[in-house]
Amino acid sequence: MRYMITKAGRALAYVATGLFAGVLGFVWSVAATLAVVLTSVTHLGGHVFLGVAWVTRRFAGVERRRAGWVLGAPIAAPYVPVSGDRVRKRVGAVAGQPATWRDLAWLVLLLPVGLITGVAGLVVAVVGLATVAAPAWAWAVPNPHAPFPMRPLLTTMPGRFGSTVIGLALLPVVIWIVRILGAAAARLASALLAPGEHRRLVDEATRLAETRRRVVDAQAAELRRIERDLHDGAQARIVAAGMTLALAARKLRADSDAAPDVDLARRQLDDALGELRRLVRGIHPPILTDRGLHASLAALAGDSPFPVQLRGDRDARYPAAVESAAYFVVAEGLTNAAKHAAATAGTIDVARVGDLVRVEVHDNGRGGADPAGAGLDGLRRRVEALDGALTLTSPAGGPTILRAELPCAS
Repeated sequence: MRYMITKAGRALAYVATGLFAGVLGFVWSVAATLAVVLTSVTHLGGHVFLGVAWVTRRFAGVERRRAGWVLGAPIAAPYVPVSGDRVRKRVGAVAGQPATWRDLAWLVLLLPVGLITGVAGLVVAVVGLATVAAPAWAWAVPNPHAPFPMRPLLTTMPGRFGSTVIGLALLPVVIWIVRILGAAAARLASALLAPGEHRRLVDEATRLAETRRRVVDAQAAELRRIERDLHDGAQARIVAAGMTLALAARKLRADSDAAPDVDLARRQLDDALGELRRLVRGIHPPILTDRGLHASLAALAGDSPFPVQLRGDRDARYPAAVESAAYFVVAEGLTNAAKHAAATAGTIDVARVGDLVRVEVHDNGRGGADPAGAGLDGLRRRVEALDGALTLTSPAGGPTILRAELPCAS
């Protein structure tokens, strides 16, 4: 019983305050609309819209907390964070969110909803409580001229007792009606003010992006571990075995039959060592971990058969997966320029633009590169795994520009 009375009290408070909230919400929605419309043709339009949206969201936030009196918990905010320094960009981001217009719709609807539920709830509550309290009031302030049928109910003891019993019997009905009115208004508020499909999709995309980032980081860490194991373990053992074979070859030079076999084994071991080193560099270049992206790209430029100019911040460091992808983009671009384009000069540009790292490889070769080639396709998959983009511009006759944009907000 106590629980029912508490819920009814919260519902009654909700519908009663809805009368005042409805008037305030309607007045603000009209004033806000007029302000935005009148200033939309001036340079203040964007600032006014953002200010109006800010106030409207605070008003809607109060409505979410107020609806929580009936629903048991405040309604969650449905807004998507907005970033950017330019006013036009922020206006577009705020206006593009359905929650912005649903807030305004609720403030407009709040007036009729508040009037209907507020008036009905207060009338029902006052009538119910008055039926219970009327006999006591009539006893304290008797009125012998009360009209029929109120006179026998309010001036006689049986009538007063019967009126009190009727009022107490009607209280559950009053509580039920008040709770129904409060729940109806709160559910309508939840339908408009709660997070919708847009927010759900944004949250899901954010969760998937974060999950993918963790997977990519874990994969990059695992590749670095494999590279260290191969470099410090298998490669070191092969080098030691080669040295042992070299010593054995010296001792067996007098034996004309055994020496050629040892020399052959040593050459095979050297070939295996070279292959292992190429494998290590293909997994994760050690110079990336030791000296960073700029130094590793400088090494690629120095090994190129044609002059390559490197531009970028020498001290900039980025997430390991981003640096690895940027390195292989540059390596593939320079390799293709040397093997297929007959380039004689090239440029590497690395710059951070907002939350992106932009890597560009220019060459003055003959162009005509195939974007669907196996090497570029593999690079594209590597870049897209980081939520980046790879583009190739290579008209016949050149020049060729290979560009990768990689997110690096983390």
